[in-house]
Amino acid sequence: MSAQPATRGRLSVKGTARLARGGLAERIGHDKFVYVLAIPVFLILLFFVVIPMVQTAVSSTKGAGFAANYTGFFNGASLSALGLSVGTSLASVVLCGVVGTLLAVLLTRFDFPGRKVLEVFAILPMALPPLIGTVSFVLLYSETGIVPRALHALLGIDPASTAISGIAGVLVVHTFTMYPFFYLSVTAGLAGLDSSLESAAANLGAGKLRTWATVILPMLTPALVSGALLTFMISMASFTAPQLYNVQTLTMQIVSTRTAGAHELAAAQSTILSIVSILFLVAMRWYQGRRIHRSLSKGTQRDRAVSTGAARYLALIGTVALSVILVAPVLVIVLVSFSVDSSWTTQVLPEQYTLANYTGIFTNPRSLLPINVSVQMSVLATLGAVVIGSLAAWIISRWKLGGKTLLDLAIMLPWALPGTVIGVNLVTAFNDPNPGNLGLRLVGTLWILPVAYFVRYVPLVFRSTSASLDQLDPSVEEAARNLGASPARVLRTITLPLVSKGILAGALLAFVDGVGEYVASVVIYPAGFVPMSVAIYNRIYSAEFGAAAAYGTLQIVLILIVLIISKALERDKKEKSGQDAATNTMAGPIV
Repeated sequence: MSAQPATRGRLSVKGTARLARGGLAERIGHDKFVYVLAIPVFLILLFFVVIPMVQTAVSSTKGAGFAANYTGFFNGASLSALGLSVGTSLASVVLCGVVGTLLAVLLTRFDFPGRKVLEVFAILPMALPPLIGTVSFVLLYSETGIVPRALHALLGIDPASTAISGIAGVLVVHTFTMYPFFYLSVTAGLAGLDSSLESAAANLGAGKLRTWATVILPMLTPALVSGALLTFMISMASFTAPQLYNVQTLTMQIVSTRTAGAHELAAAQSTILSIVSILFLVAMRWYQGRRIHRSLSKGTQRDRAVSTGAARYLALIGTVALSVILVAPVLVIVLVSFSVDSSWTTQVLPEQYTLANYTGIFTNPRSLLPINVSVQMSVLATLGAVVIGSLAAWIISRWKLGGKTLLDLAIMLPWALPGTVIGVNLVTAFNDPNPGNLGLRLVGTLWILPVAYFVRYVPLVFRSTSASLDQLDPSVEEAARNLGASPARVLRTITLPLVSKGILAGALLAFVDGVGEYVASVVIYPAGFVPMSVAIYNRIYSAEFGAAAAYGTLQIVLILIVLIISKALERDKKEKSGQDAATNTMAGPIV
């Protein structure tokens, strides 16, 4: 009898050793799976993203030479343009952060009538293509715009005193079109928070303001960093808003330099632009990496939406007022789409309306072609961005070797470049078959459009997925592997479902931006296959504002359909999860 405990003790030690060896084997298998999966993912990124970008840096050393090209940059107007770009981008981050975060909190943490409708309205501004979106702000707030003219007609105020122009105009456009980067990221972050953390803080005596400052906002750091990165980089690469408001940012300098034929100097300008964005990316990664911002609650959540009291109605009033301001540019496009071309001159609103702008599009196959091209190419690009962007985000989050920052930079670098530069890089890299491009020729084919959109917008899916992964405790995956699940099955059945909201947010942004992409499209689109954004520009250039606005309205309707479908899928998923949880709860006592 006395030997029995010793025997059990020895068995326990042996069992512990076997478990330790099994756990070590699981970890080795998981790490091996990460690195094996990384090979095809990063080869694709290397081929389509890194190599064409390296060519830009290499070309900046040619022509007059490295010293002459970069000396010309720092001694000319390019340096002041760089300072203007950085200042405008930082201001855009602050303004978009305030608007996007405020709107996300109002629509996530308060329950009031019409909230679901307002959730759709909140994302509508990102349906505006950059070109026609900027035109809508000019029609609204310029000296000859609707708002200054209306104030003059009603109150006698000089339109010039209320008009928005110059740098202020660029900031208004950036704020009203880029705040969805913060809104979607913060919304996803709030959805992933366990409300028991707030309850615990309240039980310890913390007030609401202190709870937000010490619990919620720190946990939202990954989401805020994601929104800041996307906003800063797209602001640095913005072209249409500075062009229409005549603000000489660095992107304007790059286009004018290329137009003048100084391709090497333009390459140097693009390289400097990339370096500044990379430094901002590194700074944001350092700030985010100072602390761990994830919950250890294994995803348990409770609804914390306020549905009673005065706060509910104040949130309703504030959200409606903010949504009206944000949706106004969309409404202007819809209004102008029914106007008769050349009939709107000095009036506050158009006085003549027609359906001819729409009938002309739907009755002419050549007018329908741009819609088909943009939608199909954007769908292909989005599918590629979802696969590569989400996998790359997971690989980097689980990467244990050196070089993680370099991998992150390689994926985010396209976001730092103007679309014109990306288009020219792809044209240079895939113009003629050669060993460097593996004999692949894309110039002159439709395939160059989805490749360009993929390169341009894979950072959206990557960044959004990374924000969701930062809030997922790796021990959840480890628990599944300890129960015998293979790394591939854990990724498919555990990780991807838990971060699906972040993936969906990134995919939505990629699709919307792909449909409305203009700057790269105008450089690379093949003859006979005009994307919708280029068709809109051609109509505006021909003073056919009604037809151009009709294209923009159709795009808004298309994006609205995508939003409704995604919301329906999200509701079905939540209902199914609730049914499964109820079934498991009922089955518990029986087992």
